Amino acid sequence: MPHLILSVDDEQDVTRLVAFHLRRAGYDVMTAANGREALDAVRERRPTLILLDLMLPDIDGFGVCEILRGQPDTATIPIILLTAWATPDARNLGLDLGALDYLTKPFSPRDLVARVNQLVHGDPGPN
Repeated sequence: MPHLILSVDDEQDVTRLVAFHLRRAGYDVMTAANGREALDAVRERRPTLILLDLMLPDIDGFGVCEILRGQPDTATIPIILLTAWATPDARNLGLDLGALDYLTKPFSPRDLVARVNQLVHGDPGPN
């Protein structure tokens, strides 16, 4: 059974691109377009890893990360922040709230898959 990745982004083009490349790499992918959908999706089907945008229309990615880290059953799900917000303060806050990685848009799909592989399998991928 493939690992389940939750991709949370309100931009459908980003969601489609992420899902395409992760499915091609052998992952099962579910998506959410806002923070509430993300939290519902995590409760419904616990993902192996979450890709989380910061700028969401309801609960922002920082809030989602904080909520997930505050609950024992979701506290250990790896989170990669995938966002256009490329400031050092945003990166530091995201990592302080419990995200394990921070990738800025635009991103390389190859780099994204490599980072997901690293967190899911401990696989550094191609260099």
